[in-house]
Amino acid sequence: MGIVKVIEVIAQSEISFDDAVKQAVAEASKSIRNIDSVYVKDMKCHVNDGKISTYGVICKVSFRVE
Repeated sequence: MGIVKVIEVIAQSEISFDDAVKQAVAEASKSIRNIDSVYVKDMKCHVNDGKISTYGVICKVSFRVE
């Protein structure tokens, strides 16, 4: 049986929540191999002048340890 490690990452996007999650995975993939899944723990938006300026996510990234 393998070991799975979970880390928490925060990412943001000016486009959408979906894009923020994709950025979280892309950034984590730069230093982590074998990513299995991503759990979105929390989401929030920043608002400026009555409009959403950024979408933020807190994600738990799971990966297999070699």
